[in-house]
Amino acid sequence: MKTNESKNKEKLFDALSEHEKMKLEIAEELGLLDQVQQGGWKSLSAKETGRIGGLMTKRKRELSSKTEENTK
Repeated sequence: MKTNESKNKEKLFDALSEHEKMKLEIAEELGLLDQVQQGGWKSLSAKETGRIGGLMTKRKRELSSKTEENTK
């Protein structure tokens, strides 16, 4: 059974844009989500922020190429 806190987090997550969801997912994969939740995005180093941005760009390219392949 889910707690109220996890339900609230899911509602907040659902309200985010696809861009923000992707950014949070990548931060979680890199083990940075707790840091972001505690101190915000400004608590990350330039290296960490750049890593997130690079992975977001890579995923967007992959999604774009998959979409192009499906339309052919």
